[in-house]
Amino acid sequence: MSLWLLLKAFASGCTAMTGVEAVSNGVAAFREPVVQTARRTLTTIIALLALMLLGIAYLCRAYHIGAVEPGPGYQSVLSQLTAAVVGRNVLYLLTIGSVLLVLSFSANTAFADFPRLCRLIAQDGYLPAPLAERGRRLVYTWGITTLALLCAALLILFGGVTDRLIPLYAVGAFLAFTLSQAGMVGHWRRKDGSRLAICLNAIGAFATAATLIIVTITKFLTGAWITTLLIPLIMILMFSIRRHYDRVHAQLSHAAALDLTERKEPIVVMPMMAWTRVSRAGLQFAFNISSEIHVLHVSTEEGDKEFSNDWRKAVEGPLHESGQAMPKLIVLRSPYRFVIGPIVDYALALEEKNPGRQIAVIVPELVERGWYLNFLHNRRATWLKAALLMKGNRRVVIINVPWYLDR
Repeated sequence: MSLWLLLKAFASGCTAMTGVEAVSNGVAAFREPVVQTARRTLTTIIALLALMLLGIAYLCRAYHIGAVEPGPGYQSVLSQLTAAVVGRNVLYLLTIGSVLLVLSFSANTAFADFPRLCRLIAQDGYLPAPLAERGRRLVYTWGITTLALLCAALLILFGGVTDRLIPLYAVGAFLAFTLSQAGMVGHWRRKDGSRLAICLNAIGAFATAATLIIVTITKFLTGAWITTLLIPLIMILMFSIRRHYDRVHAQLSHAAALDLTERKEPIVVMPMMAWTRVSRAGLQFAFNISSEIHVLHVSTEEGDKEFSNDWRKAVEGPLHESGQAMPKLIVLRSPYRFVIGPIVDYALALEEKNPGRQIAVIVPELVERGWYLNFLHNRRATWLKAALLMKGNRRVVIINVPWYLDR
C-alpha cells in the first residue's frame, strides 16, 4: 500500500510539473540572448513551482486539509487552503479570481500552439487540408474551432472536474516528452554530438517513460484509459487520411494533354416545375450550349394544366415562329410527390444510353440578397445538386444558373 501511495503521489507530482515545456515551445519569442533568457525563465518557473508545491504541502499538513471527492459541495485544495488562511472575504475572492485568470492564460497556450501543430501535420497529409489554411483573421481558424469543440465536449463529459481531466492530459504530455527526448538522442547520434548531451537526453527519455508508465497504471481507471485508447485510434485515423490523400493524388496527377479532336455538344437536362423567370433564365442558357435539350417536369397532379398552358404559350409558340428545334418535354410521374429522385434517375439513365456524350444538368436557382431569407424557400436545387454529385459520374456535369432577387 505504501508503494502504491508513493507511485500515485509521484504521478500527481509529475503531472503538476507539466506546463513548463511552454517555455521551450516559445523560445523564438524571447529577446537576445535567446538561449540564456529562456534558460533563466525556465529555471525561475521551476524554482517557483517547486517552492509553491512545498508550501502547499506544508500548509495542507498544518491545517489538516485534504482532497475532496468530486460531487456536491466539491472544493479544490487551493480553495480550502485559501479559506483556512485568510477566511472567506475579499482576499479569498481575489485569490480564487487570480487562479482563474492564470488558468485562462495557460489554456490560451493550447489555442496558440495546437492550430500550428495541426498545420504542420496537415501539410504532411496526415490531417485534413483545411487545418493548414489561414482564415480571414490570419489565424488557423479550423484548428481553433476543432480545439474549442473538443474542449467543450470534454468539459461537458467530465463535468468540469479537473481531477478527472488531468489523467487525460498527463498521458499524452509524458508520451510527447518521451518521444522528444528519444528523438534528441537520435539527433545527437546522427550529428556526432557530445556524450554528455546524449546521456542527458537518454536520462530524460528514461525518466519521462517511467513516469508515463506509472501515470498510466495509477490513473488508468480514473480516465487515463481514454487517452491510452484514443492515441492509437488517432494514429490509425491519421494514416488513413494520408492514404486517402495519396490515392487522390495518384488519380488526379499525370493528366494527359488537352484533346480537341472530337468535340460534341452535351445533352442538356433541365428540371422545370413551373414557368417562372428562374426557369426561363435556365432554358435561355440551355439553348446557348446545346441543341438537344430535355426539359423534365415532375408531375404531382397539381398545377400540371397551368404548366402545359404556359409551355405552349411561352416556349412552343416562340420556337415555332423562329424555326428552331423544339426541346423535349419529359413529364415524369411521381405519385408520392418525390421530385429529386426521378430527375436523378432520368439523368443517369440518359447517360447510360449515350456513352459518348456528356450530360449537362442545368439547375436554375433562386438567390436571395439576404442569407437569412434563404430559410424561407425550399432547398430543392441544393438537394438535387448533392444527389447528382453523390450518384453521378465523370460524364454528368452540373451547371448552376442563379437568379438574383432584387431588394
